[in-house]
Amino acid sequence: MSAIPYVTADVVPATVPTYTVDTVAAGLRVSVPKVHQLIRDRRVIAVRRDGQLQIPQLFFGEVDGRFAVAKHLTGLISVLSDGGRTDDEVMRWLFTPQPDLTGWGLPAGPDGSAPIDALHTDGAREVIRRAQALAF
Repeated sequence: MSAIPYVTADVVPATVPTYTVDTVAAGLRVSVPKVHQLIRDRRVIAVRRDGQLQIPQLFFGEVDGRFAVAKHLTGLISVLSDGGRTDDEVMRWLFTPQPDLTGWGLPAGPDGSAPIDALHTDGAREVIRRAQALAF
């Protein structure tokens, strides 16, 4: 079995809330090894904080009333990865506010909204379009 990849804590802002692998496993109703496989398969990206693998809460949402990986996240990670981006670069891009990424009901801070926030709104298509443009 291969090692479980992760990004270091400094890649994701400390203010970003995360779930432990155990919490994700319970929410998805799968085993912890299955969550590890989701990380290895790059369906989600983990961060190591306080010695534990954790996954940003914004990587999840509800699908048909059940806890699930956010609808467009896996595809977005694939697009950026296929374009040569490392996990560190993907995470930085997802959580870095972009001044021109506003609208779609997003609460825009002084620096704009982050792509991960827009992924949960009607702005998901715009985020995917931007990822495709970055990738190629």
